[in-house]
Amino acid sequence: MNEVREKTETRTGRQTTLERFIDEYLGNTIHFFLSVLALLILIAAAVAAFQIVAHEFPKLWQQSNEYDALQEIIQSILLVAIAAELSLLLLYHRTSAAIEVVIFVVARKMVTPGITGLELLLGAAALAGLIIVRFYYVAGRPNKVREHADQPDVAAPIK
Repeated sequence: MNEVREKTETRTGRQTTLERFIDEYLGNTIHFFLSVLALLILIAAAVAAFQIVAHEFPKLWQQSNEYDALQEIIQSILLVAIAAELSLLLLYHRTSAAIEVVIFVVARKMVTPGITGLELLLGAAALAGLIIVRFYYVAGRPNKVREHADQPDVAAPIK
């Protein structure tokens, strides 16, 4: 009887008992694990940001070569930004967070001292492409274009 019921549920599109079990227990376990992992990464990013402010910024005034110290600070800040965005990606599973992680990774690669001119050009092109994709093609972008351009603005003066 149970076998007949599962076949019937399968044909109607309902979840089988195994699917319900996996969805309820395994899905919740994975979500909990990713949430804890994201929280740990976010805490590590906060500690690293404090360490950068406390230990790296004073090097700007102590070293004879401020350019190298600034480059190291920027790399460290971008690494913290990558960690923070990765934790947001693990928590919310947003496409924009994934694109922002890749943007920060490319930006950090472009700041490294041993980069060639070709790598810098390709990195700039990749950044431009990722920013365009995020702005125009990812849902929930900040500046939405009005659907009806022929309608007047609310704040526009009436003639």
